[in-house]
Amino acid sequence: MPALYFARHGQSTWNAEGRWQGQADPPLSALGRAQAARLAERLAGAGIALLAASDLARARETAEIVGARLGLAPRLDPALREHDVGAWSGLRHEEIAARWPDELARFLAGDLALRPGGGESRLALRARARAAAARWRAEAGGRPLLLVSHLGVLHALAPGADAPPGALVRVERVRVEAGAAAARGVLAAPHAAVVPDRLAPARARAVRAAGPRASRSSS
Repeated sequence: MPALYFARHGQSTWNAEGRWQGQADPPLSALGRAQAARLAERLAGAGIALLAASDLARARETAEIVGARLGLAPRLDPALREHDVGAWSGLRHEEIAARWPDELARFLAGDLALRPGGGESRLALRARARAAAARWRAEAGGRPLLLVSHLGVLHALAPGADAPPGALVRVERVRVEAGAAAARGVLAAPHAAVVPDRLAPARARAVRAAGPRASRSSS
C-alpha cells in the first residue's frame, strides 16, 4: 500500500529560546540538525519517492538533511508553512500573556476563528494544510510521500483538529524513538505528529522522535 509520512522540523534556535515562531524564519539549532540526521536514518528504508517541505528554514534544512540521506531533492511549498501568529511571532509565552491575555485565552481554548496576533485563523490554517497535503498526495500518484512541516500544520491535519491545544488525540500505536519504547495509547496534540483522519484509514501508525516527529499512514 502507498504510504504518506509527516515529519516535524528539528529544533530551531527559537525553539531553544522558547519563542513563538509562526512564519518567522529562524534556522535549525545544532541539536535540530542532529535530530534531522536521526530522522533521516529512521526513514532510510521507507522507500519514500517524493519529498516536499515548508520553505521556512527550519523545515527546509530538516528536509535537506533527510533528502541527502534518501537521495531526494526537497520540493518547497509555502502552503506547508507554520500557523501565522502575526505579532506574537518572536515573543515568549509570558510576553504574549501579558500583552494579549484575553486573546491568548481564546487561542488556548481552541477558538477556530481567532486570528492570533492579527495572523491566521485555525480555520484558514486547516483549509490550507489539508489542500496542500491532498495536492502533494495526488502528485505522488500512489508512491510513498514525505511532508516536512510544522506543529501547527500537523495538528491541523490530525484527528481531533477541532480540539483545543492540549487535548488528547488517540492513535492506534505510539513509538518513542529516543527511548526505544513502544506502547498503545494517546499523544498530546501539541507534542506529537499524528496521522490525519481524512488522509488515512482507521488503522494508523504514529512515530514520535526526540526532535522531528514522523507519522505514517497507509491507504
